[in-house]
Amino acid sequence: MNFPPKASLLPDPGLTSPDLAPVPPAERTWGTGNYAALWISMSLCIPTYMLASSLIEGGMNWWQALLTIFLGNSIVLVPMLLNGRAGAQYGIPFPVFARASFGVRGANVPALLRAIIACGWFGIQTWIGGYALYQMAVLWVPGLATLPAVFPASWGLATGPALLFLLFWALNMYVVHKGVDSIRKLLVFKAFFLPVAALALLWWAISAGNGLGPILAQPSKFANSAQFWAFFFPSLTGMVGFWATLSLNIPDFTRYATSQRAQQMGQAIGLPTSMTMFSFVGVVVTSATLVIYGKTIWDPVVLAGRFDSKLLVSAAMLAVALSTLATNIAANIVSPANDFANFSPERISFKTGGYITGVIGLLIFPWKLIADPSGYIFTWLVGYSGLLGPIGGIMIVDYYLIRQQRLSLPELYQYTGRYAYRGGVNHAAMLALVVGILPNVPGFLTAIGVLEKGVVWPALVGLYNYAWFVGFAVSGVVYWMMMRGQVSEPVAAAATTAAYRVSS
Repeated sequence: MNFPPKASLLPDPGLTSPDLAPVPPAERTWGTGNYAALWISMSLCIPTYMLASSLIEGGMNWWQALLTIFLGNSIVLVPMLLNGRAGAQYGIPFPVFARASFGVRGANVPALLRAIIACGWFGIQTWIGGYALYQMAVLWVPGLATLPAVFPASWGLATGPALLFLLFWALNMYVVHKGVDSIRKLLVFKAFFLPVAALALLWWAISAGNGLGPILAQPSKFANSAQFWAFFFPSLTGMVGFWATLSLNIPDFTRYATSQRAQQMGQAIGLPTSMTMFSFVGVVVTSATLVIYGKTIWDPVVLAGRFDSKLLVSAAMLAVALSTLATNIAANIVSPANDFANFSPERISFKTGGYITGVIGLLIFPWKLIADPSGYIFTWLVGYSGLLGPIGGIMIVDYYLIRQQRLSLPELYQYTGRYAYRGGVNHAAMLALVVGILPNVPGFLTAIGVLEKGVVWPALVGLYNYAWFVGFAVSGVVYWMMMRGQVSEPVAAAATTAAYRVSS
């Protein structure tokens, strides 16, 4: 079959680029194995370990933590597969898919929200890499630990760690300047190092903890079931929130799928299993620290810094920094840089988008977000899930219930097509987005200390524990009520659309 050239899409200036154009079926080469490998690679990262260890630190025992992680990843797999289907079916990335529901201009809103959250992850990963370098440097230059304070006490940032953090941040920006292809070899290094390091930590924990028995025998810290459920539900929301960003932009990857089955099976096999298995390492090692040191140490970088050998600690910290650099550029720079560039293609290049990501990553104070498990789960993961859940609800309702999985490709790239709405913005989607976010705002403001407990009705604050679920449901229902019966089946440019469409 001959496919029409991309020029036949007749795009308007500013709505397309080589990165945004649909991928023709002949160029889609990713099979089941590729998607399974993608998830294994993305799951093997320090934040995944900290995700599991934070549940142990928060009071769960080993099986409660693993069950929570498995459930959370199984739940987020559903919107992942639903949104991924559009990418595989039409070969379009997330910013273009969002135009169907939010409008060709309005799609910048969910794209920028996703980008800002990716900036937050960039900051967190940069802090982890910088702190790893600090743990190495302070062994050889002890004076780094006693440098006079430079930053305000309210920042909670010591001078020594700050210097290495800024150095590592600058290294990330240098890679952006040189081009992301420059870290391709580091990605290969990460693929070998992190599995080996995880197994080494697991072996150490079992050996030093006198076997798995004493480690897995550690009971939960909850006095009763009420305390457990109070911690479980926001933790489950946090587990969903961990991959909520990717559940939106998964079309960026599934657009390369050879078939729907390839991306569906690959993701179903790769996501819940790899996350649960790698989390098991975090659960066992964190439980072992209670047996070995008398207290739980949830941060693997801090734990590795306790080892006796300077050379071992230095090698481990340097390897963590290098693998974190590779993950950071691939996972947390590329997507937001493209989103910022998509916002104004004429003014913002990919490199400029990368620099914007770096600056925002500094301004969110990432060291505060992961200073303790409470901030990591309740402030960061649950907080941003309240923004992404509504977007997911709107996009899924629009694609499946409103449009019955039918899109007109040419009009996704035109200011005058059916996705232009009014001024390029679908005001129904914007209203549904705001209505879905609002119920979670009081709980978020209470969680970060802006509002004192008791100021807001407790039941309303309690909704925040289910932020992603509440936002997804409320926005989805509101959008469906406002849009039902308003969308007609696309018939324009049917030949062009059919040529890029894959249905199986």
